[in-house]
Amino acid sequence: MPATLIQPSSVSTTLYFFTPPPDGARAFNDISGVSGRQQKNWESEKHTVEIENVRGNENSVSLNTTGFQFFLNEPTKHKAFNNDEDIEKEYYPESAELIKKLTGASRVVFFDHTIRRRVEGETGRDPKKRQPVPQAHVDQTPLAARNRVLRHLPESESAELLNKRFQIINLWRPIAHAALDWPLALRDVWGGYNPGQKWKYLRGMTPDDIVLIKCHDSREDVARLTPHTAFEDPTTPPDALPRESIELRSLVFYDE
Repeated sequence: MPATLIQPSSVSTTLYFFTPPPDGARAFNDISGVSGRQQKNWESEKHTVEIENVRGNENSVSLNTTGFQFFLNEPTKHKAFNNDEDIEKEYYPESAELIKKLTGASRVVFFDHTIRRRVEGETGRDPKKRQPVPQAHVDQTPLAARNRVLRHLPESESAELLNKRFQIINLWRPIAHAALDWPLALRDVWGGYNPGQKWKYLRGMTPDDIVLIKCHDSREDVARLTPHTAFEDPTTPPDALPRESIELRSLVFYDE
């Protein structure tokens, strides 16, 4: 059987986790890429973690219960992903309709996107050469999520929208080929490292597959955010192409 078709039930690998600055200072991470500027004031600690491959068991996770959900066979008409203007013109509208279809939302507003094409030796600090991020993290705090609404929508609309349920959801998909190289792992319960944490991934996601990653939910009785990280998969075939992916960040609103 070709290596790309082998589907392990889980893999054991190293993940990297945030540790607070030792001096008690507020943590920061500068992603501007400005030369000579301190990038961050904190360190990572590494732990060996078992990551479950949910291939064939995709329904074991969902936005409400784990904070993320995989959807297969959701192709996009836009294929190139080389020009930001074309992405905004072509990929944004079809993605908005897809998110509404999959979540039941009434309105979707995109506020940015990131293309990642892995290049050996690149650090990822150059905004034009973003790399997969090998660090467990979440994208938004609750306050930052609320501020996103205020920042990207007019005041005449934001007050009413904030009185109803809203989310921040990232739509992530591979570009050009399957993401066997440095895939994405997601954790279904938030917190710092602990031995009982559960990490999952969908091995060999194709450009027709997506994962919705919840970064915030104003409802408090469901999973509200999703830690995630790129990781080095020990089962990646030696001839696998470097990972290429796009993440599209959206404000998602409901009528409820």
